Formats: sequence, structure tokens, C-alpha cells
Amino acid sequence: MPESHPLPCPAATGLIIVDHGSRRAESNELLLEVAEAYRQHSGWAIVEPAHMELAEPSIAMAFARCVEQGAKHVVIFPYFLAPGRHWHQDIPQLAAEAAEPFVGAGVTHVVTPPLGLHPLMLRVIDDRIREGLGAGDR
Repeated sequence: MPESHPLPCPAATGLIIVDHGSRRAESNELLLEVAEAYRQHSGWAIVEPAHMELAEPSIAMAFARCVEQGAKHVVIFPYFLAPGRHWHQDIPQLAAEAAEPFVGAGVTHVVTPPLGLHPLMLRVIDDRIREGLGAGDR
């Protein structure tokens, strides 16, 4: 896989990586690892994890943390494969509710598309299949 180059962080921009959330702590911990790995990879100073439901931090909590760290614009990235109801409806609504207390301070936000069928996803699928096939040889 070719080396990826981090996206430069615009000034005063925070990033929230949001997943569905789970009752299983180990599932929620994965998002913390993803957020930290992205922070280290990208160099973005403000990267916060959030769970849409069932666990904390919530989108509202993560949004507030971004603003507390100086964000004037918050990018909300749904860590989802498919653009279903959560992406079209639930996350934008929760993001708008989270942003409401900060509108007077000029804080803006955007919800990005989910992972979806990005060309690199095909390589990830190939890698996972290779790992699975290799595991059968052990």
C-alpha cells in the first residue's frame, strides 16, 4: 500500500471521529485507539473520539472539548462504512445540537461522508483476506 500523506490541519480546526458506540467497553476502546493513531499520523492538535450512542464521550462532549482546545471549526467524521440513516440523519442532528451552545461564539461544523467505498478500502479488504488465508496455514 502506498504511503499516505497527512492532510494539513487548517488553523483552529478540531476533528471528531464518531462511531456508533457499544455496550462492550473493548469495542469503544478501539475508537480511542483510532483517534490517537490519527492524531499522531496527521499532526492535528485537536482530535476527539465520540460515540453516537450507548457510550461516552458523546458527540456533544467531544464538540465541547474541541472548542475548549481552541477550535472555531469542527469536522465530524463518521467512522462508518455505509451512508445509512445514522450518517444522513442522526449524526447531523446530534452535531447541530452539540454546536448550538457555541453558535454565538462563531463556531461552525461540518459532517463528512463516511468511509464508504473509498478505493483504499479495497486494499484493506485484500489485506484482511490475506491475513485470514495466512491464518489458515498455521
